[in-house]
Order: sequence, then C-alpha cells, then structure tokens
Amino acid sequence: MTGNHQTLALLLFGVFVAITLGITTWVSRHRHGSAEEFYAGGRLFSPMENGFAIAGDYMSAASFLGISGLIALFGYDGLLYSVGFLVAWLVVLFLVAELVRNCGRFTLADVVAARMSERPVRIAAGTSSVTVSVLYLVAQMVGAGSLVALLLGGTSEAAQTWTVIGVGALMVVYVSFGGMRATTWIQIVKAVLLMGGAIALTVLVLVRFHGDFDQLLRSAAERSGHGKSFLAPGLKYGGDWTARLDFISLGLALVLGTAGLPHILSRFYTVPTARAARRSVVWSIGLIGGFYLMTIVLGFGAAAIVGPDAVRGSNAAGNTAVPLLALDLGGGASSTGGTVLFAVVAAIAFATILAVVAGITLASSASVAHDLYASLRRRRAKPRSEVAVARAAAVGVGVVAIALGLLARDLNVAFLVGLAFAVAASANLPVLLYSLFWRNFTTRGAVWSVYGGLVPALVLVVLSPVVSGSPGSLFPGVDLQYFPLDNPGLVSIPAGFLAGWLGTVTSTEAPDEARHAETEVRALTGAGAV
Repeated sequence: MTGNHQTLALLLFGVFVAITLGITTWVSRHRHGSAEEFYAGGRLFSPMENGFAIAGDYMSAASFLGISGLIALFGYDGLLYSVGFLVAWLVVLFLVAELVRNCGRFTLADVVAARMSERPVRIAAGTSSVTVSVLYLVAQMVGAGSLVALLLGGTSEAAQTWTVIGVGALMVVYVSFGGMRATTWIQIVKAVLLMGGAIALTVLVLVRFHGDFDQLLRSAAERSGHGKSFLAPGLKYGGDWTARLDFISLGLALVLGTAGLPHILSRFYTVPTARAARRSVVWSIGLIGGFYLMTIVLGFGAAAIVGPDAVRGSNAAGNTAVPLLALDLGGGASSTGGTVLFAVVAAIAFATILAVVAGITLASSASVAHDLYASLRRRRAKPRSEVAVARAAAVGVGVVAIALGLLARDLNVAFLVGLAFAVAASANLPVLLYSLFWRNFTTRGAVWSVYGGLVPALVLVVLSPVVSGSPGSLFPGVDLQYFPLDNPGLVSIPAGFLAGWLGTVTSTEAPDEARHAETEVRALTGAGAV
C-alpha cells in the first residue's frame, strides 16, 4: 500500500481509538463500582440501544473480513457462514433470550445454578465460558493482524505482532476502566460505522454492475476460474465424504453455537425487563439480517472485481478481500478515492475488532470473577472484591488471547470463529436447554453435560487437520491428525447432550421439584427476576 493509504488509515484508526478511550474515561468517572454496574451497565439500556450493541457484538471481524473472503475464494460454499450466523438468531430469539434474562443475573452459570448445587455447576460453566471466549478472541486478533499487515505492506510479521499486542492492551483498558457501560457504547458506535460502511460498499458494487445481481454472479464465476461450479455447492465441501461431513458439522456449530456464546448471553442482562430483552433481539435481527445479506454482495463483488487470485495473493485465507474491494471501487491504488475508501474500510474493520474483543473480554472476566473465583472461595466474595478480580482477569485473558492470536495468524477468521461456535454449542447449549426445559435434570447431569461437550470438542480440534498434519495447519511439521474433520461439532454437540442425559439418569440425587417449578415460573413470567 502507498504512504497515503497508511497515513490516512492510521489517522482514522487513531480517531476511533481516541473516541473509544474518551467514552471509557467518561464512564469510569461516573461508575459506582457495583457488580451490577460493571457486569450489566446498571440494566439501564433501551431495547434499541441494546439491539445495536448486540449487533455490534455479533458482527465481528469474522463476518466483515472472513465471510466475504470465503465467498470470494469458494463462492457458494462460503455462503454457509452467512446463512448459519443469521439462522442462529432464530434459535436465540425463540429458545433462550427471554428465559435467560428472567433466570440469570450476570452469566450463563447463573441460569444453570438457579436449580442445582451451585459450586460444581459454576466451576464447570465458568471454565467453559472462558474457553469459548478465548477461542473467539483469537479470531479477532488474527483479523486485526491481517488488516494492519496489509496496510503496512502485506508481509510485515512485526506489524502483525505489534497490532495483536496493541489490540490486546486496548481491550484490557476498555474492560478494566469502563465495564459493561463503556463496552456497550463502543459497540453501538461500531455497529453504526459498520452498517454504514457495508451499505456504501454494497451500493458501489451494485452500481458497478448496473444493479444487475445476475451479471455480478456471472462475472464472479468467470473470474474465479471455476466457471459455474463457483456458484454451485461443493467447491470447498463437496470433494469426498469427509468434506461433506465437515459441511454438516460446521452448519450445526454455526446454527446452535450462538445461543451458547457467553458475550451474547450477557447482553440480555443489560436491559431492565425480559420484554426489553426480546425486543432487543428483534432489533438486532433486523440489523444482522441486513448485514449478512450485504456480505454476500461484497464476497461475490470481491471475486468479480478483485479476483480470487489477487485476494489469495494478499492473504491466503482471504481475510483482506473487502479492503482490496474498497480500493478498487474507489478508483484503484493510485487514486484519491481508492485511498480514502480503503482507509475508511480498514478503520471500520479495526473498530469492529476493538468493539468485539471488548465484549468478549468482559464476558470472560465476568465468568472468572463471578463464577470461578466466587465458587472457589470458602466465604462469599464481596461485590467490590469480585469486580477487582474481574478487572485482573481481563488482563490474564488478554495475555492468553495475544499469545494464541500470534500462533494462529495464518488461519481464516471466519473458520476460527466456527471452532468457537462448535465449543459453545457442545458445552454451553446442552446444559442451558436441559436446565430450562428438563424437569428431572440434576447437578451431575449439568456438570457432565458441560465437560462432556467441552473436552471432546477441544480434543478433536487438537487431533484435527487444523492443528497438524497438513500444509495449512498451525504446526505443519507435526502429525497428530487422527480426526478427519476441521470442525468437531458433528461429534461433540451430540456428546454434550448425551453426557447430560447420562449424568442425570445415573445420578443418585433426587431432582428438586420445588426449585424447578420456581425456576419455570420465573423463566416464563419474569416473576422474581433481577
């Protein structure tokens, strides 16, 4: 990239960072130091504000950079991510949003522990939530590294390294000083910027093809080198039975994983009532639905205008397709329009990453403090000491995410998020659904359900082509590949449900009918909800 691109994009990066730090500073001066303030922003947000914040939380670097890149490289098969991420919201709306808001207080473990023995359930659910959050954070770090490496010359490993470290440091500052209130406003600002940028690029792509979407698809197919097969299923997931099973596994993970993501579930606690939580999801579905429809246009636009070879040449995983598309739509690398549009898109993508990592870090630090720390202490922790632990946990989570982000920097960000979704669907969703809907569910069933999904998911990822045994692996020189699928969801999600059932039917503990009845009434009516 030219010096103009670098200067303008870095200037816009700086403006957004300054605005977000300003929000954090303003919030930190008005905070009360209570757990409710830190974890839930005082439950003062309106459904529209929370809907924008949820959309900001959900529309991550994987969505903006990764999905568009996968569509540009693999055509129809890349669409699975757009469809899966969008359909997943129907599961959230119909099954969990209102019930979770009524039953819980700050975290997923609150919902499960409402009718179980608290200590073992909180430790299990807290461990799972932190694991999912760290995996999701890694994807955002990789996206940040790819973006800034492209900006500074495309191959600068030092730039990638320092970017990942810088993003990690900023997310710790946002969470430690601003808590949920600052994080929410950062996500609202980011959602507005991202929707504006996506709309502008989509309009420019359609104008380039005179509003003819059919012509856009034909051009993308011709430029791809694959012809009509680019627009048909099978380019990435249709080779053999292993690839087809991987397709099913990924689809399950994407559709079921959202309802188990800790940073999404925690957003339902920032509104005053369950009705407001449900209306928040309706707002977010409108925003998210529109956005994912636009990623389809951007992905095929990148294939038709930039070309898969140029996208792959810039970043093998396709993470830089949208910035390259913006450069071309603005008039090319040497034009003022190209420079401005590229810089704006790069800055929006960077803002996207910063906002999402803040939300995930807050959710994981809440799990460490509210679930793990509070459960491992013999005496109940005071709210202020719990918040202090949450701030310290944000630093620890940031360090781990930075280390893993540097390790995984050559993988596609949407693919990495697919792994996080698989772990969430395997470990968190079964225990959540059983707790809400199964009268006879017991503490042993809850603990077995979490570990029965979490452990197989992690073990299968370690034994998969993602980690070793193939040229694109994290460790290409090592071969520990015994599981053929990239995504473990097809095996680990049923394992989580099966382990929960098995733990319950073999438990000697009698189900607590009274607590279940109390939880059911509270979940369905909101009576007694915090």
